[in-house]
Amino acid sequence: MFVRIVKLSFHEENIPAFLENFELMKDKIRNAPGNSFLELYQDKNNKSIFFTYSYWETEADLENYRNSELFNTVWTFTKQLFNAKPEAWSVDKLVSLQ
Repeated sequence: MFVRIVKLSFHEENIPAFLENFELMKDKIRNAPGNSFLELYQDKNNKSIFFTYSYWETEADLENYRNSELFNTVWTFTKQLFNAKPEAWSVDKLVSLQ
């Protein structure tokens, strides 16, 4: 399992559209094969910056999602709303304390 972190930055006027679409798509994304966790965060100081955290079983699962019709639909809509190029990282979780 690994964690995928994506930083998304939006024009302020596009935030409601992004949040509305995320609400519609979040369960579909979360239920993509190999996805076991999905969260959305908003920066406390810059409300235009969001982060998604998702857990994937394998890199192949993430790639299958990224090549899916679902991803194409989500990304085609979302990329129109950006005010900066998105950034993404795939990381291994080393420590987790609850």
